[in-house]
Amino acid sequence: MTSIAVVDHGMGNRRSVEKALEHVGAEAVVSADHGALRAADGLVVPGVGAFAAAMRAMRERGLDELVVERAGHGTPVLGLCLGMQLLFESSTELGGDTGLGLLRGEVVSLRESIGPERNVPHIGWNEVVFARPSPLLHGLGEGAAFYHVHSFVARPGDEADVLGRGDYGGPFASIVGRGEVFGVQFHPEKSSTAGLALLANFTRVCASVRA
Repeated sequence: MTSIAVVDHGMGNRRSVEKALEHVGAEAVVSADHGALRAADGLVVPGVGAFAAAMRAMRERGLDELVVERAGHGTPVLGLCLGMQLLFESSTELGGDTGLGLLRGEVVSLRESIGPERNVPHIGWNEVVFARPSPLLHGLGEGAAFYHVHSFVARPGDEADVLGRGDYGGPFASIVGRGEVFGVQFHPEKSSTAGLALLANFTRVCASVRA
């Protein structure tokens, strides 16, 4: 069975992500133990809250270096919501901070991309149109609706890293990926059939890399 570890940095709905992964057939564990994370076939970085607080929690546990190390060795990584933002080089939120740097680009306020008539945070279902094929999106057609909750968005430094875009008063990167590093701005564990299909696809990516 494919093993996927949910990186436990103390922020986010880790248990619901674990249950969703189990539902799609993965052997899932929530852990901050470095040995357990290194032994996993794939890593999921969840997150709810502020960028700087999450990165501080990651650094205090040595999880930032571990995730970068495993990605460097080809272990698939999937960032969810704030976890996607952490994959980038930096964020402007609350004075700014550096991220994991697995993807080029920065995280900026959603308000910069939308008009004043839209509420922030953006909460709810949003159609995501896929920009290019990816194993993460297998079987999902040309787009799907996912459940978003966010006030900041990633601005990738390489347009080729954008796998899917949502629109909320303006387009934003909702799915990103380079190699075996992926990120989604939404909560797949709260996104019904499409979200579970995406997690199942990530599980298959992890299995294929292990093989």
